[in-house]
Amino acid sequence: MPELTQDRAPSQTMDLSRERVVSSIPRAPTSAAPGDSPYGAAQCPIPHESRERLKSSSCPVDHTNQNEESPGYWEYPSPQQFYNALVRKGWETPEESVDMMVLIHNFLNERAWQEIVEWEKMAGSDVSKLQLARFQGKPGTLTPKARMYGWLAWAMPSKFSSEPPFDRHDWIVRRGPSESHPDGEEVRYIIDYYSREDESDENEASFNLDVRPAISNLDTARLRWKKLLQEYESGELFAPFREQPDAPVS
Repeated sequence: MPELTQDRAPSQTMDLSRERVVSSIPRAPTSAAPGDSPYGAAQCPIPHESRERLKSSSCPVDHTNQNEESPGYWEYPSPQQFYNALVRKGWETPEESVDMMVLIHNFLNERAWQEIVEWEKMAGSDVSKLQLARFQGKPGTLTPKARMYGWLAWAMPSKFSSEPPFDRHDWIVRRGPSESHPDGEEVRYIIDYYSREDESDENEASFNLDVRPAISNLDTARLRWKKLLQEYESGELFAPFREQPDAPVS
């Protein structure tokens, strides 16, 4: 993978920050090199120009290692790196929009991790020992749950959106050692990313994330069932379509 430079692009007309932000997401010892982002070159959740283009093109961000200062956490690309990646991939992006794109990119990472932590609390895990081990982007690959929401949209259009998720990621989370798993345990989480229509502000970025553990064994099936009952009792049965915090705005 070519190294993504912090140098100014030849056609660039304005200065962009070279500062990289360290995330709150711990890395596992077997993860990619320190300084990498939780998203690789094909795994950025931002719907850059259109959903159709996202399905056929990878995110241009090449999140390579740039320093060793914070080896314990994943690190996000700087606006300059982000822009250089866009240029290298041939994606036309106004330079003045890059800072906001990076903010949204980081925001979605952090929110996904926060929701994973909440799931792990429910599972009784020691969340202080959680680590993100690895990840995979699967744009255009619908989960059974996303398909179900699409079908329900025909029956209840006021409750559900017919728009499918614009992206999907699978994150492999590593739990710390426990009595039942002395060497730790890996759990796969599925993240569906939805764009939410916001008629109040056409310029405001609005997203819904549907984060949940994959049903891979009896324990995760029980956890999903427990969450389903909680959402039913609280009136929030369809979690990705309830009100959620918005992405930052300029």
